[in-house]
Amino acid sequence: MTTLDAPAGAGHRRRLLDGLAACIRARGYRDTTVADIVRAARTSRRTFYAQFADRQECLVALLHESNQRTIARITSAVDPAAPWEAQVRQAIEGWIAAVQADPPITLSWIRDVPALGEDRARQLQRETMSNFVALIRRLTDTPQLAAAGVRPAADQTATILLGGLRELIAVTVEEGRDVATITGVAVDATARLLGPR
Repeated sequence: MTTLDAPAGAGHRRRLLDGLAACIRARGYRDTTVADIVRAARTSRRTFYAQFADRQECLVALLHESNQRTIARITSAVDPAAPWEAQVRQAIEGWIAAVQADPPITLSWIRDVPALGEDRARQLQRETMSNFVALIRRLTDTPQLAAAGVRPAADQTATILLGGLRELIAVTVEEGRDVATITGVAVDATARLLGPR
């Protein structure tokens, strides 16, 4: 690939990812075909297969980007100088805001990826959970929280918290309710699990 080809390739990739996202929002991942993606992206199957081996690889790339944005949004929402209770609320509100920005994509990560059962999907799932666990460890390992008696979250504790919050988010989205309605219970559960001992 020449330097001149790279921007075009990147542009096609972006259009295809956006096309898949549009299809997920309209009909869900399971009912989306490669033909649907290329139609939404206004490109060709040949272009699709130049960028992705298959539909699953396209989904993994889309969800990797989405989860990176969610982690960045949570990180930027938390003021490390705030009292620990406020930090918990800020983190949960940051996550909720990320979900509200695109509920179908979040739901696809929670429901569709585990059902794929392929190595790439498992790798995405593990990598994403690892990144979220690392985020929780970073957020709980600050002088402000240590002074309040909060210890850095153990990986297993963070995994339990993430699993519960993900399922609560998924059920709320599936029921068509606003995920903001779970803020209170999510903050309370997180504070109980991670708060001072």
